Amino acid sequence: MKTGTMFRLHQFPLCPFSRKIRLLMGEKNVAYELVREDPWAASDMFFNLNPAGRTPVLVEEERDIVIADSRAIAEYFEETVDTAPMINGTATGRAEIRRLVALFDENFYADVTAPLLSERMKKRIILRQPPDSKVLRQAMKLAHGHLDYMDWLIDHRPWLAGSTMSMADLAAAAQISVADYLGGIDWTGHEQTRGWYAVFKSRPSFRPLLTERMDVIKPPAHYALVDG
Repeated sequence: MKTGTMFRLHQFPLCPFSRKIRLLMGEKNVAYELVREDPWAASDMFFNLNPAGRTPVLVEEERDIVIADSRAIAEYFEETVDTAPMINGTATGRAEIRRLVALFDENFYADVTAPLLSERMKKRIILRQPPDSKVLRQAMKLAHGHLDYMDWLIDHRPWLAGSTMSMADLAAAAQISVADYLGGIDWTGHEQTRGWYAVFKSRPSFRPLLTERMDVIKPPAHYALVDG
């Protein structure tokens, strides 16, 4: 596949799954344009693209390509773009990558990212309510547990799933970036993961994410600092 083909990625800036695909497309040097889809105001057109109503959705009109779900999109690019493979290695190695992608897409999201989005984005923008401090404290507590596990992985491997960067790293970085934007990450005691994340933040694929801002939600001062 020619990486010059222009894809359209329907996404939301603080959707971690959209961010995961943006990181992947950046690493693979795949050209794309962004279309913002706010989760609280999805259009009929967007539901026609993805009846589940969730971002991201990948569209390439010339070849009548419409792919919904971040894992499906990631697998599509793994099968069609040879550069920067992110699900590679032995069969057991690829299984480990997919295991960790599921851990971050499902467990980290449910424990940390989703509660933060609900309390610090949905309640503020849509419901006009203050966040629940108990929910925020629980999310940050669970984040510590996930970061503890990441510290252990990084102590034993160059990257989360093995010797090379993989979709596991992209999935983790995407979730953490949203949680960090929303002030839900306390880096105290997590120097291994913080160092890994600093390396990620310095990559060209990550820089566009660090410069984006939501309309009314501002990130902590350290958010955009490469070594922050």
